[in-house]
Amino acid sequence: MTPTRLFFNRLRGAVLALSAALLLNQSALAAAPITLSTKSFTEQHILSALSVLWLQKNGFTIVPKTNIATTISRNAMINKQIDMTWEYTGTSLIIFNHISKPMSPEQAWETVKKLDAKLGLVWLEPAPMNNTYAFAMQRRRAEQEGITTLSQLVSKMEQVRASEPEHNWRLGLDLEFAGRSDGLKPLQKVYQLPLDRPQIRQMDPGLVYNAVRDGFVDAGLIYTTDGRVKGFDLLVLKDDKHFFPSYNVTPVVRKEVLAAHPGLEKALNQLSALITDDAISEMNKRVDIDHQSPAQVARDFLQTRNML
Repeated sequence: MTPTRLFFNRLRGAVLALSAALLLNQSALAAAPITLSTKSFTEQHILSALSVLWLQKNGFTIVPKTNIATTISRNAMINKQIDMTWEYTGTSLIIFNHISKPMSPEQAWETVKKLDAKLGLVWLEPAPMNNTYAFAMQRRRAEQEGITTLSQLVSKMEQVRASEPEHNWRLGLDLEFAGRSDGLKPLQKVYQLPLDRPQIRQMDPGLVYNAVRDGFVDAGLIYTTDGRVKGFDLLVLKDDKHFFPSYNVTPVVRKEVLAAHPGLEKALNQLSALITDDAISEMNKRVDIDHQSPAQVARDFLQTRNML
């Protein structure tokens, strides 16, 4: 055998060996369970249950990891310890990337998608739901006062403060929002809301809903998809000056995991498209108010859509 032929035979053998190793690695990755990380509140528990049921139906093996803190989950994704999660566009924009520039929901998604692509993380299609901040009132009270927007609430508060200061309207706020650099102070500037000290009631976030329902405050800062909004019959006021950022929840998956699991992207996008504000609010209500399990609520949701 000539030296040239010997060289090419060895080269061919090395290429075949490398190809075989790559195929084995890809097969191992495809056969490996997909690890799903979700956070420690009701909505995320429901998203975990929905994902497990739907992806198992589509032939994938899912290992859920619940009650994982936001930053821990983020680092685990980057370090390839977690394969996928459900993340909010506003969280990625503000917490991970320190961007406070106002953006439309579409711009926010495009921005975080582009930034995370550099880290090997793929943002799939965002759900229609938007779990952002908002102010809410008792529905009956809001209808009596003719208030549907935050601007109308501000106008009413200023009217009462000028004419009946002894009956000042009160806002329920959580401590974090009251002190955040992108919280109360910039909100006051955008909506031209002076606020006197007696008008502010600071409390634990979970207590704001009860305070609004029971009339302890006239309006309160809430999360738009919280189950208590429906459960307590609160009216979410429209943020007509678009102050609050969008928090569309989105499946985020490591790029190599998507490549190793054909059909995973399609299945997740199908699920994401169904998660509207109304749908997730109702599911949150059934867990938080009606005391049903996230697993049962998720199963009922998928079964009513003939997905199981």
